[in-house]
Amino acid sequence: MSIVCGLPLLECVYCLACARWAWKRCLHTAGHDSETWGLSTAQEFEPVPRICRYILAVYEDDLRHPLWEPEGGYGINPDCLVLKRTYEDTHAQAPPYLLYLDHDHADIVLAIRGLNMAKESDYAVLLDNKLGQRKFDGGYVHNGLLKAAAWVLDKECDTLKELVEKYPNYTLTFAGHSLGSGVAALLTMVVVQNRDRLGHIDRKRVRCFAIAPARCMSLNLAVRYADVINSIVLQASCYYLLLDDFLPRTATPLEDIFKSLFCLPCILCLRCMKDTCIPEQKMLRDPRRLYAPGRLYHIVERKPFRCGRFPPVVRTAVPVDGRFEHIVLSCNATSDHAIVWIEREAQRALNLMLENDSIMEIPVKQKMERQESLVKEHTEEYKAAMQRAVTLSVPHAYSPSPYGTFDEHEEGEQSDKSSSTGSSKRSTKKGESWGELIERLFDRDESGHMVLKKSPRAD
Repeated sequence: MSIVCGLPLLECVYCLACARWAWKRCLHTAGHDSETWGLSTAQEFEPVPRICRYILAVYEDDLRHPLWEPEGGYGINPDCLVLKRTYEDTHAQAPPYLLYLDHDHADIVLAIRGLNMAKESDYAVLLDNKLGQRKFDGGYVHNGLLKAAAWVLDKECDTLKELVEKYPNYTLTFAGHSLGSGVAALLTMVVVQNRDRLGHIDRKRVRCFAIAPARCMSLNLAVRYADVINSIVLQASCYYLLLDDFLPRTATPLEDIFKSLFCLPCILCLRCMKDTCIPEQKMLRDPRRLYAPGRLYHIVERKPFRCGRFPPVVRTAVPVDGRFEHIVLSCNATSDHAIVWIEREAQRALNLMLENDSIMEIPVKQKMERQESLVKEHTEEYKAAMQRAVTLSVPHAYSPSPYGTFDEHEEGEQSDKSSSTGSSKRSTKKGESWGELIERLFDRDESGHMVLKKSPRAD
């Protein structure tokens, strides 16, 4: 009799648990992740639509007759193109990319395209990874993406160094979409760690824009490099459909996603259910769990329980907990991943920011003061994120590494010069490739992981 009475009770508990999970999933919208973040300004968001156009140019066969006409009036100038690599040029080692000189904005741009579903070489890069396979600079990174980044740098190192020295006032920007975003982010990390290979370039001149980024690095690295890496994620509206880019959200290894590409909704749903049952503290303390890199810019266009399209709002932060941990269930989960859509919505958001600035008629002097205060706010937010990581016991949050630490960024020019001096002490051999450099600077521990060699000062 007790068994018979127990069955309905178990069924009720099961139904309540399922109802609670469904209720939480339905109420969780993409805007919840960034609702406490600050609003982005036009000055800091200005490069994003332009960077999207550079990445789109990699897809073009003829840059003088592009398939995607620029909406913002800033199409790429074919005469300023330094080089353009195709799949034949990369020999299946990396996605195609281009190197472009933007004289109007004093920028040297290396833009990398996203995944080509018809190319086996792109899948090979994604599949070259296992959970916790590659340890790098006190954290974990995607092995295949790191190898692709090393190949690109090995191929273009001399050209980049020549341009950096020829244009000392230009910034060096690495950009990518989807698969290319992971390569660009890890490429930026390697360059920051070895700035002497590019003529001792100032860290402040190096930056990265990862569009619809892949989760390619552990949380401590994602926070530590937030001063040079920026990730852009789109959440749009389409009436009753919940649209949000799935790639920066799902912690499912990339190789597992693309092994089951034709059943992607099933994979996302199962992952969503699994993440609901994992405590947040456990996720944060898993050193092998990968995240979207750097500072996040979230383009939000939808409000809860509202239909229709709303003016896009861009929110930005360097989050530690709540860094796009939850998947937003949708029948169109891949829609916001398209680079064309991201470029259009980013341009709309920027136009609204500029329109608001023109209405307020801010004087030039106040704009300059605002720009200086913005840099200070970002620095303070960066420092707070590092402290938050320590508070949450994120593994290796303050890893004693001579590269990519907050102390280097905080101390400014003096520390930057000392870091370059320290980096030059690890002199590189002539003719050494970037892949060999990574293997030389990073030892393998007993489990086969790559760990940073101890500094001579530490010895």
